[in-house]
Amino acid sequence: MTLTLLGLGPGEIDDLSRRAWRTLKQAQTVILRTSRHNCVPCLPQSDGLTYQTCDDLYESIPDFAGVYSAIVERVLTAARLGDVVYAVPGDPLVGESTVQRLIERARAEHIPVSIVSGISFVEPTLAALGVDALDGLQILDGISVAAMHHPPINPDYPALLGQVYSRDVAVNVKLTLMNQYPDDFAVALVHGAGTDQPQVEHLPLYEIDRSSHIQHMTSLYVPALGGMSSFEHFQEIIAHLRAPEGCPWDKEQTHQSLRRYLLEEAHEVLEALDSQNWDELAKEMGDLLLQIVLHTQIAIDDGEFKMTDVLTQINRKMINRHPHVFGDAEAKTAGEVLNNWEKLKQQEHAAQGIQRPSVLDGIPKDLPALFLATRFQEKAAKVGFDWEKLEDVAAKVREELDEILTASSDAERADEMGDLLFALVNWARWLKIDAESALRQTNAKFKRRFQYIETRLAAQGKALTDSNLAEMDGLWNAAKHAGL
Repeated sequence: MTLTLLGLGPGEIDDLSRRAWRTLKQAQTVILRTSRHNCVPCLPQSDGLTYQTCDDLYESIPDFAGVYSAIVERVLTAARLGDVVYAVPGDPLVGESTVQRLIERARAEHIPVSIVSGISFVEPTLAALGVDALDGLQILDGISVAAMHHPPINPDYPALLGQVYSRDVAVNVKLTLMNQYPDDFAVALVHGAGTDQPQVEHLPLYEIDRSSHIQHMTSLYVPALGGMSSFEHFQEIIAHLRAPEGCPWDKEQTHQSLRRYLLEEAHEVLEALDSQNWDELAKEMGDLLLQIVLHTQIAIDDGEFKMTDVLTQINRKMINRHPHVFGDAEAKTAGEVLNNWEKLKQQEHAAQGIQRPSVLDGIPKDLPALFLATRFQEKAAKVGFDWEKLEDVAAKVREELDEILTASSDAERADEMGDLLFALVNWARWLKIDAESALRQTNAKFKRRFQYIETRLAAQGKALTDSNLAEMDGLWNAAKHAGL
């Protein structure tokens, strides 16, 4: 009772190894994953040797998961009765999900497993392309990539995707890759690698699903994007800057010394957002990312944590907090999502032993004041501490304004001004206006209009001090009418 996992090579019988030929010739039962392989008609024959195929499972079961499960059961059933050879295209350990399942199941049942290697699709594909695998080549399953939304590929290095066997797979692979690569990025489809008539088809990424040559032996080669486009390259740069031979300034930084830069870069991102300058936003996002990676490298150097810890924690959080996407929960509206988020957050804190006596705990105290007021109000509203209708909120604003006007001291006026601002934030929240963003936009508007006044006065050879309020107010209105 043994199970031999055997590779038939990429296609032609000449690429079948002598060991594989000898193993097949001495076998009694050979199960072929598929008979759709060029060398199958030429496989050795001998007395008592029987070949079976799993083609019927592909025809009768609608999805690959079901097909692969059925193949595993068929092979294991045969292996429990005697010696079996399970033969697959290429190499058993390259792109054969049934093989991995068989190894796990066979070992669990104490069925001895041996592997007879074969030439995989990789070698003849590289030969057809004329590229070297040691140039950082990444090998992936096209079916797995097709099911993703972002490719698991370092774009600074090339990638080879096997099993792009149909237009349906190709279109989904294309959509996944286009989340990272330009639509017109030059790639290559390789058809029939390992046969006597391989074909390399060079075309832009957006056209790969339009190829009329796609078949069961099609792979996709994606060259390196280059241009220092990967997250890993960025981490290398920062690690180098912090290394002994690196930059004196970067080596001196600590978590505390970088606080001001983190805040500054976050606000510059917001400014780019408000201006809707997408080129500038991309640059500012890079500057903000610099702070994250630099903080992480400091933590690595000090033995605190690594980037893998940062990514693992946020990946787990996003999956755990979205059970309506990654699990069986339901959430049909954004409000339901937020409610579930808070409940899951509380469950996580309880499991971690985090004690937060107040519903307002956990909100960073260093947030901008308007934003902090908004977060306090949102938290309080979730437990029912809120006005019943918008008119009550507006009345509260008027009340706070009256209290400022009747205040009898500077200290009292300052206190009442704070209450008025807090009430205005509440009013904005009820109107679904982000108070922080609204004031930031008004600040930017004030800057544009005031600079218009300065420019117009300068064109007349006048300074601000040479003008008067009436003239400046007139220029202000002109700026307003000009849409500034």
